[in-house]
Amino acid sequence: MNRIYTFIIAVFAVVAVGAQQLNTSMDTTVVTTGQVTIKGVPVKYKATTGKYPVWDDKGNIIAGLHFTYYERSDVKDRSGRPLFISFNGGPGTGSVWMHMAYTGPKTLNIDAEGFPLQPYTVKDNPNSIIDVADIVYVNPVNTGYSRAVSTMSKEEMQKAFFGVKQDIEYLAAWINTFVTRQNRWESPKYLIGESYGTPRVSGLSLELQNRHWMYLNGVVLVSPTTLGMDRGMAADAANILPYYCAAAWYHKKLPADLQSKDLTDVLPEVEKFTIDELIPAIARGGFLPDAEKKEMAARISRYSGLSEKVILQHNLRVPKNFFWKDLLRDEGYTIGRLDSRYLGIDAMDAGEQPDYAAELTTWLHEFTPAINYYMKNYLKYDTDLKYYMFGPVRPWDRSNNTTGLDLRQAMAQNPYLHVMVQSGYYDGACDYFNAQYNMWQMDPSGKLKDRMSWKGYRSGHMMYLRSEDVVTANDDLREFIKNTLPAGDEPARYARR
Repeated sequence: MNRIYTFIIAVFAVVAVGAQQLNTSMDTTVVTTGQVTIKGVPVKYKATTGKYPVWDDKGNIIAGLHFTYYERSDVKDRSGRPLFISFNGGPGTGSVWMHMAYTGPKTLNIDAEGFPLQPYTVKDNPNSIIDVADIVYVNPVNTGYSRAVSTMSKEEMQKAFFGVKQDIEYLAAWINTFVTRQNRWESPKYLIGESYGTPRVSGLSLELQNRHWMYLNGVVLVSPTTLGMDRGMAADAANILPYYCAAAWYHKKLPADLQSKDLTDVLPEVEKFTIDELIPAIARGGFLPDAEKKEMAARISRYSGLSEKVILQHNLRVPKNFFWKDLLRDEGYTIGRLDSRYLGIDAMDAGEQPDYAAELTTWLHEFTPAINYYMKNYLKYDTDLKYYMFGPVRPWDRSNNTTGLDLRQAMAQNPYLHVMVQSGYYDGACDYFNAQYNMWQMDPSGKLKDRMSWKGYRSGHMMYLRSEDVVTANDDLREFIKNTLPAGDEPARYARR
């Protein structure tokens, strides 16, 4: 790689506390260059990493957000060049995950199914979307290298940063700063968020429109949460069955007639059963006749790989913790929460839940050395700060979470705005069927459904860790970009039919 190192003089935020003066570097960047071959074409890019500040309403710098920004080098006119703004979730984790394994120009040294290999290093990502879009990866406060000024108390940080609404408000203001400094106001803009990043970008879509007058072309929801939408007790209990079926199919725990079919041929059957029969049955609770209850337990057993006995013991409402513990209990294994292809080994086979998250342990094993190595050796970002894979952001204020409805409102206000959802079938934390269910409830009128799409992949929460799925998922992003860039003469307007 041909690297050019440009160090921009740091601007220091001076914060006074009584007689004490503390200098905190909150506005400094480093620039390098690189090249990656995508679909047989060499793509040169410039990488800018560092911090831009967050200000309070009095103009004082209260934090510095660490980011990494990639822009294709051979583009002279960026007015039509898409800009992706990327967030992960937690809350409390930074943008490392999609940065280092999904859309960025470098990726991990892992096997075809996403398991770590040594040495811990990075390699070119031939699937990166840098060929069609510039990308900035943003770390909220107390994730990655992002920090508040050292004089802020825990209570002040909580009030300013750590909650659904606080997070959206200060990040929208920071995006405004970034877009202005990088001169990207003309560009088509997209938000992409994973896990808790999905309520983040959903809320940002409306906040950017209404408070910063910044309008988007697209929002991508990767493994979305509930987005603050209440599904109801019956739907909550029933809607996890299609995920149970997918995980059981993967581990060959379904009856022979189902196991012999392909996964995507099995799932429509269990999805229909869930909506048409299981939700109404669970809604009747203890008043469901015993004969119908036993019939439901038999059907759930058929689709989940669990015994009718334990299903009846749970009154048809088998919690996910128990499923992860019980599905392979007789074989001495647990399965992963975020990706149920992963196996764990507990101290005892007895119990109600796994001892640990097998998949998350594996991911930290591969991502942590990679991001620390990459920042220092490729991006030349030197710091003594610890890179927070998971940082201290608790307690997190989850009140007033209207992010799903905020996204719907943003779509209604902006005819250009489209939404794509990406889900892994084996994700037990943010399961694929509830992601679809959210879409249906978000748009009860059906007037926005032509601008909403869903894509499924044969992996888990981080579908991009599987070599086959990272190709498909990035190509789906390319197609989404293509379909959401309007022609020059296409106005943002609604027309009567």
